[in-house]
Amino acid sequence: MKINNETSVKTDIKTIGGVVIAVAISVYSYFTVIERISNLELQDKLQSADLLKKAEQEPKNLEMVMLIEHLAGQIESIEKEIEASRYNKVNIDHLKEQMLAMQKVIDKLRNGNHQ
Repeated sequence: MKINNETSVKTDIKTIGGVVIAVAISVYSYFTVIERISNLELQDKLQSADLLKKAEQEPKNLEMVMLIEHLAGQIESIEKEIEASRYNKVNIDHLKEQMLAMQKVIDKLRNGNHQ
């Protein structure tokens, strides 16, 4: 059998319809897969960009952590000074009481010696 321009092919509408539907489904599937791949690539690029931004912010975060640690050390030293001041106030109040008591004794001795 030779195939040329005049060769006739007989087929029914059902077969042609099946072929058209198969081609349509194949084309739709292809474009759906391509769209999904494009979306995944876009998500990957966006996520990579996010990670780069976070990496760029890391030195700033480290600087803030160092500053917080420095301030925490200063707060500890201030707390120690405040606590020492509390004890100093107690000591000063005690010394005032002793001084007043001594002053009363001195006044009594002066008044007793003059009379």
